Amino acid sequence: MKHYIIAKFIEGVDWKSHMEEIKELFEGSTKIEGVSDVRIYQSCSERLNRAHVMIELQLSPEGLENFDNSTIHSEWKFRFGEMLEGKTIFDCE
Repeated sequence: MKHYIIAKFIEGVDWKSHMEEIKELFEGSTKIEGVSDVRIYQSCSERLNRAHVMIELQLSPEGLENFDNSTIHSEWKFRFGEMLEGKTIFDCE
């Protein structure tokens, strides 16, 4: 399945300066059992009603459980959670 994390940073946060840090964090996701691929997309739009980053994980149902319990997931929430205005999680085949 594909697991998407779509995030919008709070106005005033220099989110672009955090993109390398986000990429480095999530690139380790493929070491989690059941996670086979990760892709990170940066928005090319400056419109106020747009999200800033989309993280796509390719994983099995067990991989989703493993990811949710991983240090990467915890670190994402700890390091970036307070900077986010909102996020959407979407899973599909």
